[in-house]
Amino acid sequence: MFSEELKKYDWSDISNRILSKSSADVERALSKERLTIDDFMALVSPAASGYLEAMAQRSRHYTQQRFGKTISMYIPMYITNSCSNSCVYCGFNIHNRIARTVLDMEQIAEECKAIRRLAPFENILLVTGENPRIAGADYLEEALGVCRDYFNNMTMEVMPLPEEDYRRLSHAGLNGVVCFQETYNKENYRKYHPAGMKSNFEWRVNGFDRMGSAGLHKIGMGVLLGLEDWRTDVTMMAIHLDYLRKKYWRTRYSVNFPRLRPAEGGFQPNVVVSDRELVQATFAFRLFDHDVDISVSTRESPEFRDNMATLGATSMSAGSKTDPGGYAVNKQALEQFAVSDERSPEEVANAIRGKGYEVVWKDWDKIFD
Repeated sequence: MFSEELKKYDWSDISNRILSKSSADVERALSKERLTIDDFMALVSPAASGYLEAMAQRSRHYTQQRFGKTISMYIPMYITNSCSNSCVYCGFNIHNRIARTVLDMEQIAEECKAIRRLAPFENILLVTGENPRIAGADYLEEALGVCRDYFNNMTMEVMPLPEEDYRRLSHAGLNGVVCFQETYNKENYRKYHPAGMKSNFEWRVNGFDRMGSAGLHKIGMGVLLGLEDWRTDVTMMAIHLDYLRKKYWRTRYSVNFPRLRPAEGGFQPNVVVSDRELVQATFAFRLFDHDVDISVSTRESPEFRDNMATLGATSMSAGSKTDPGGYAVNKQALEQFAVSDERSPEEVANAIRGKGYEVVWKDWDKIFD
C-alpha cells in the first residue's frame, strides 16, 4: 500500500530539496525526454519560474503528440450534499447549518435529462458528500443504473470504498473514480479533517491501491491547492502517480489541481496559489508524464481555461452546477464551491474550437476495450 511507500519520504526534506534547485537543475530537466522525481522537483521549484515559456512549449508538444489537438468534455452531477465529515474548507461540512439534499432515482433521472438537453455530454462525473449510511454502495449502484441509460462513460467522485465495492460498481457501469487526497502532509492532514471517515489519512491514501486492485479503467488524483505548500504537495502526488503507474500499469490516470474557492464556513487558504504557479504545476506534470489526462474545472476563470486548452489540458468540465439537483430538481441547494467559469457548454466548446482544437464529447467505450 502507498502509505508504506510514503514513509520513505519526509515532507520537510522534500520541501528543502525543491527550494535548493538551481537554474542548472531546471535546464537539465528540460533537456530530458523522461524525467525523474528529482527533475520534477526542479520544474516546480522557484528556480523554474523564469522558464515557464520553455515549459509551456514542451507541454504543448507532448500533449499534442499524445492526445492531438483535442479537449474531452465532461460534466459533474452532484446527487447529495449529505456528509458525515467536518472538513474545515468544505461547504458540505456536517456542522454547517444547511439544508441537506439526497436525490432519489427519479430526481437523478430528471438531472440526466436536463444535462442531455444542455449539450451532447457522454462523460458524467457523479459527486456526493461522504455519508455511507445514506449514500453508500447500494445507493451508488442504483444511481449508476439510472445514469447508464443516458451516458456512456460514468465516473464517480465519492468517499473511498473497499476494493469489493469498486469491483461491484464497475460491474454496474462505473468506468473510473476521482479522489482528492487534499494534502499529503500527514502531520497537518488531521487539522483540516478533524472528524468523520475522511480524518483517516491511511484509508484515504490507500484508496488508490484499492481502485487499482479492483481493475478500474481510470483513476483521478488531486491535491487541494491552498492548504499546504503547493510545490511539496504536487511533488508528493507525482511520487504517488509514479508508484501507481508501476503497480497498476493497465489503468489510465488523470490529475487535477483545484484551488480553494469560497465555500460556506469562511475558511481562507493558507497559501495563495497564483495563475503562474498553477500553470507551472501543470506543465511540470505534463513533462513528467506525457500520458496523464490533465483536467481543468470550472473553478478557474474562462481566460485561464481557454489558454490552458492549448498548453497541456486534455479535459474540461462545462456548465457545471455544484449543488445537488442544480440542473433541474433543486435550484436552491448549497453549492460545494463557487464556480468561476459560468459559460454554457456551447460557449466553452466554441472557445475551444476558436483555438483550433476539436471538442470531444465521447472518447471511449467499454465495448472497444
